[in-house]
Amino acid sequence: MKKILLVTLLLLLAAGTLRGENYTLKGNMDAAIRYELRERIQAGEGVKKMTLSFVVPQSFTSPTYSQKIDGFRAVFHPEPQERSEIRDKRGNLILQATWTRVPGAVDVRLSCRADSRTYLTSLETRAPFPLRNLGPELAEYLQSTEQVQADNPRIRRLAAELAKGVKTEYDAVLRIVSWVVDHVRYVNPPVRYDALYSLETGKGNCQNYSHLSAALLRSLGIPTRIVVGVTLNQPYDINWKQGVLTFKMGQGRHSWIEAWFPDLGWVPFDPQNSILFVSNRFIRIETGLDNNEAKNDGLMRWSQVRGTPNPSLEEIINTDFASDQVKIQGIRETYGPKNLLLTPKVLAQFQQVAVPPPPPPPPPPKDPSRLRYNVPFLYGNLDYPENVDFAFPRGVKSSGAEQFETQNNFLVETAEYVTSQRTQYAQIFVLKKPVKLKQVGLALHNFGGDGWLWIDLFKDNKGKPGALLATSEMINLDQISPRPGYRWEDFDFGRENPELMPGSYWIALGFTGSPIVNWFYTYGKPAGPVDGTRYRGVFDRDWSGALSYEFNYRIRGFTVQ
Repeated sequence: MKKILLVTLLLLLAAGTLRGENYTLKGNMDAAIRYELRERIQAGEGVKKMTLSFVVPQSFTSPTYSQKIDGFRAVFHPEPQERSEIRDKRGNLILQATWTRVPGAVDVRLSCRADSRTYLTSLETRAPFPLRNLGPELAEYLQSTEQVQADNPRIRRLAAELAKGVKTEYDAVLRIVSWVVDHVRYVNPPVRYDALYSLETGKGNCQNYSHLSAALLRSLGIPTRIVVGVTLNQPYDINWKQGVLTFKMGQGRHSWIEAWFPDLGWVPFDPQNSILFVSNRFIRIETGLDNNEAKNDGLMRWSQVRGTPNPSLEEIINTDFASDQVKIQGIRETYGPKNLLLTPKVLAQFQQVAVPPPPPPPPPPKDPSRLRYNVPFLYGNLDYPENVDFAFPRGVKSSGAEQFETQNNFLVETAEYVTSQRTQYAQIFVLKKPVKLKQVGLALHNFGGDGWLWIDLFKDNKGKPGALLATSEMINLDQISPRPGYRWEDFDFGRENPELMPGSYWIALGFTGSPIVNWFYTYGKPAGPVDGTRYRGVFDRDWSGALSYEFNYRIRGFTVQ
């Protein structure tokens, strides 16, 4: 078989695809992590029986990612009346604690050490497509479920179209994941979490990305399982020729997938942005056919007297990096999906498709002074979990008469501390029509301190903030509520009313004093270009740092007919 060096596959199904945002990575990530999960339950007088379930993390090895788990401990206060461990049919070790005499409050602390490693070297696979002679233990991971509708006609039709002419499993997997990366926009929480919802709406959170990817792969006969674990909010950098690309995830529960290769075994993917690996900021805990099955870590079940209030559950994840060594170099390729995708170097047979150049920008108006701004305008990265207290994110569902259980909804607090004295952050927005700017809103949370905030508006200069155009009115920190959750805070540009022609512009949060303010962000780039979120040190002149996520912002004003 001819060997071809492959980073990723661009699948062009629609005109107007932008340049590839496909990065080949080489290097290693090694960390020793002390992980702690703490849960506090306030039960109330009406709760008659309560069972808590946790999955004991296991050591795991793949060609690109491994974790070694040591020193697992589970401490309950007060002690349960019953405590047991069971191994389920997916190999998960489930710890169950039951209180038949339910106290008013329960405190749980689970801890372990995870030696986590991601190694990105050349990877070779010769697995053919379609796969043959799969044993019964793998056939289970081809099943269709309520959340992974692999037998749905629309999913089967799309998968068959994407895999047309494919000769290797790697080529098939790349086509599927590339399509998902480009056609699903991150929204949390979505209305539903299943694969078909994501296909129909193009929206979803990590569960949707996992379920849709798994459904498409299973429909092609590629065994795929859902993984549930946690991500850690320790950032890491990828060095490339234009500077640094920084990755960071919220600290909380996350869902991803593992696909089976006959010559590699089970290999992890995060179908939001990675092929054939996950970073060592992931701790792998539980696997299943879907997230309805892989739900046991942190699950609470109880019975209670009718008409009495439900118990409350607060969950806190703490991590401490005893050591952390990251050395990764990235090369941006000239082909790949329009949204960000990372991969190690891979030797495999594939079909490479060239990326067409981006369409030219619209021409500027011939006489801007004669424009009439009479149409309300609203644009931005608008979807985020507003007013959510992330310490209490669980939903509740009934599992029978007076029987209840919590739901894992994978809500995590993805936010950046943007009033640091050492770092300044900027977010791009792109206009296709002239706009008279009135307000810029940011999704902020006030954690305290004192001072003033404002927004600077910059021209674009070759993909980075350039000349200053305008400055908003200032907002005193006392005007921003400190209650839990994130909300829009609007900064007024009514004094200057800048008229912005089609093109790219940057907003950056300015401050004085000592405010402690976080700005919410969304995984991926729902509204803007991949390199459209920047940062720099306060003593740096160049905005050479790029972020893998996009801040939530909204642009208000008026545009033309």
